[in-house]
Amino acid sequence: MGTLLISKIREEYPDRIMCTYSVCPSPKVSDTVVEPYNATLSVHQLVENADEVMCLDNEALYDICFRTLKLTTPTYGDLNHLVCAAMSGITTCLRFPGQLNSDLRKLAVNLIPFPRLHFFMIGFAPLTSRGSQQYRALTVPELTQQQFDAKNMMCAADPRHGRYLTAACMFRGRMSTKEVDEQMLNVQNKNSSYFVEWIPNNIKASVCDIPPKGLKMSTTFIGNSTAIQEMFKRVSEQFTAMFRRKAFLHWYTGEGMDE
Repeated sequence: MGTLLISKIREEYPDRIMCTYSVCPSPKVSDTVVEPYNATLSVHQLVENADEVMCLDNEALYDICFRTLKLTTPTYGDLNHLVCAAMSGITTCLRFPGQLNSDLRKLAVNLIPFPRLHFFMIGFAPLTSRGSQQYRALTVPELTQQQFDAKNMMCAADPRHGRYLTAACMFRGRMSTKEVDEQMLNVQNKNSSYFVEWIPNNIKASVCDIPPKGLKMSTTFIGNSTAIQEMFKRVSEQFTAMFRRKAFLHWYTGEGMDE
């Protein structure tokens, strides 16, 4: 249903940037049995019709709530709250003035080296549990360190298992662009093995003056990493296991699809 809408919108408005927030199948938790089929069919459409796909994952979100925010029983509301924070961070430059603005088109230009490689991992900082908030300093180095942390990724793929092609960091709050640029350079120099060498300056930074409600400063991270293959590999293996036995295929062939 979702991908059908995307292809129809693409036909109507071919020049618009299409950005989707797609919930990908989790490694251990599954809501529906035919999830691998649905994911495989929709990835095909997303590759062709979407310009930017932010990959989300319920299990990774649960982990963040459980480990970082120290919530014992996270609800869907808590998960949605995390996604909202990341979404608003990504679109913040469209809505507020800033020293160094970026819109979805600029993001696409800076993040996508080859047209089909537009599946991103997203993260958000600061994420701290309610009890320890007063002990954490909100500074640009602290935010930078936290947003590149593998535990902060909202998708169940570990960026340490791959390399970043490109990345974008959206900072919000009162800070100098000089400080942000220094931190980005610092990250690239210290962790150069995690960035591909054939794209020299592969982190894009943008700074928006208005921080989110209740925080002095925050940052949203979007990474285009080769580690996203873990997710596709997992879906592919689950798909193959079911398709080999032609399990549940009658639901799809009955709707007019063929093998």
